[in-house]
This record gives sequence, C-alpha cells and structure tokens, in this order.
Amino acid sequence: MTFLLQDGNLLFTGALVLMLMIAVLEGVMTLIGVGISDLLDNLLPDTDIDLDAPDTEAGGVLTKLLGWLRFGEVPALILLVAFLVGFGITGLVIQLFVDALLGFVLPAWLLAVPVFLLALPQVRFVGNLLRRFAVGDETEAVGRKSFIGRVAVITIGEAAAGSPAEARFSDEFGTTHYVMVEPDGDETFKQGEKVLLVEESGANFRVIRPTNKHLTEPLTR
Repeated sequence: MTFLLQDGNLLFTGALVLMLMIAVLEGVMTLIGVGISDLLDNLLPDTDIDLDAPDTEAGGVLTKLLGWLRFGEVPALILLVAFLVGFGITGLVIQLFVDALLGFVLPAWLLAVPVFLLALPQVRFVGNLLRRFAVGDETEAVGRKSFIGRVAVITIGEAAAGSPAEARFSDEFGTTHYVMVEPDGDETFKQGEKVLLVEESGANFRVIRPTNKHLTEPLTR
C-alpha cells in the first residue's frame, strides 16, 4: 500500500481506482435500467470511421486512431476500462522495476506519455478480442452495414432523439449483437420494444418501429 500511494504512483493507482469505481457504478446503474455505456456512447461524437481515409488533418488522424482501437465496434466503456487497467498496471510495473533497481520511483509526469503509448496497444488487443467474440468469424467480413434491416429489441435504457439506448438482435449464424440505437425521428422506444435498424450513424444506428409484423417473427420464436 505504501508503494501504491507514493507520489510517483498516484497517477497510475488513481487510474485503477477509477476503473473500479466505474465497474461498481455500472453495476448499480444497470440494475435500475440505465448503463454508463449508454451515456458514454451518447456523449462521444458520431464518427464515421474509415481507416483508408488520408491523414490530411488532425481529425483524420484521430478518426484512424479510434478505428484502430475498434471504437464503434466495441462499447466505448469497455475500451475506457481497458485503457485504465493497461495504463495503471503498466505504470506501476515500470515503477516497481525502477524502485528495485534505483531505490526510488520516477515522477509520474516523466512516465505519463510513455505509459499512455504502451497502453494503447493493450486497448486494441482487448478490442480485437471482444470484437471477434461478439461478431464472430462468419459475420466479421460482412461488417456493420449488414445490420441494416434487422429487427432488434431495446435491452437497456430508453431510445429518444439524441439519447441512444442499447439494443440486441441475433443474425442468421446465431450470433448475438449489441448496438446503440436512436429513433429516426421524434418517437421514443422503451426497454423491451422492437425496432428496425434503417441507417448507420457513426457508432449508433437509426431505428424506426417495424410496420410489417413478419419482420418481428424471428424474435418471437
């Protein structure tokens, strides 16, 4: 505990404490029907990620970085938690070796940038792992655009204009997908209601109420 609370380690220890606080808060909020993941995805800008786009400006570089980290394919909250864990543990491990060799720890500001850069590949690893697990090898080549026309069920939150909610559906391979959705209009969809995905909008999907009763049959079997 003394090692963790040294001045040079507070930045990395704080990252791990923040991760634990997020985990506890997410559990509590999920019980009442609202997840932090919904709120975080709502706060983040809708970005159409194109890894083949040229790096003509800072925005293009940021977009490529987000795509490299699997932003939009894996919930942003999971990526944030992965970053906090990677940042915190990597910093503490480096400080542990420095303390063993030199007898003291380095200032946190000196390690902040190198540890930040070392944490990014760890976030990508987690993103790739969860992306393969969630999407599956069969549907990975098809991509998110194939989700258009699917009927999903609102699982967490309430979908309103500017306020996405989490929805779930299964594809023809039996793989379950979780996506963030918001109405394509002023309508509101509550937890348990079925929606039709009609348009991809950055990390979210625009949805409408299914008008053809046959579209809902796969979800009621």
